[in-house]
Amino acid sequence: MDNYELRITNYELRTIMNLDFKKQGGLIPAIIQDNTTSKVLMLGFMNEEAYEETVKTGKVVFYSRTKERLWMKGETSGNTLEVVSIKADCDNDTLLIKANPAGPVCHTGDDTCFGEKNEEEVMFFKHLQNFIEVRRQEMPEGSYTTSLFLKGVNRMAQKVGEEAVETVIEATNGTDDKLIYEASDMLYHLIVLLTSKGLRIEDLARELKKRHK
Repeated sequence: MDNYELRITNYELRTIMNLDFKKQGGLIPAIIQDNTTSKVLMLGFMNEEAYEETVKTGKVVFYSRTKERLWMKGETSGNTLEVVSIKADCDNDTLLIKANPAGPVCHTGDDTCFGEKNEEEVMFFKHLQNFIEVRRQEMPEGSYTTSLFLKGVNRMAQKVGEEAVETVIEATNGTDDKLIYEASDMLYHLIVLLTSKGLRIEDLARELKKRHK
């Protein structure tokens, strides 16, 4: 499943193994949430076999109550849901599945089954840092991010400073488009620097939230 391997901790696995399928006649609801945007995409139902197929394939598989059979989401449209993590609720009778959608989720063509746009750009910072962390662990050749990690903290910090200067220049003498471009470069290099120090973009959010109070 590429970089988005199924992440289930031992605690979560033990919880899932004790799922209560009997309470609702052999089915449990599964809430599907976009892993990047945190938007709720849809609600489906799983029996034990559908759950087992979901874990086995890494793609969300439901039990269709109308067709009375298993069906993989996107089996005809191609808009599958790639599983990132699975959690059970406190009663072990509902699942929360974080997934990466391959396209619109609703059969109407909408992004979600609730008519919402699946857009939450701020959450992309978290997704981006997850990607950068994978780069740090795997260090693939030819990657610019890899080259930054290889050059060390001093160079990464220097790049943040250089991009900050470029951002200031565009803010005072440039265009809005160029300001956004340079500010994006600055944030990218800042996230790389944070990752190298074992810190997260969420740490900045927590600090700003504390100051806001």
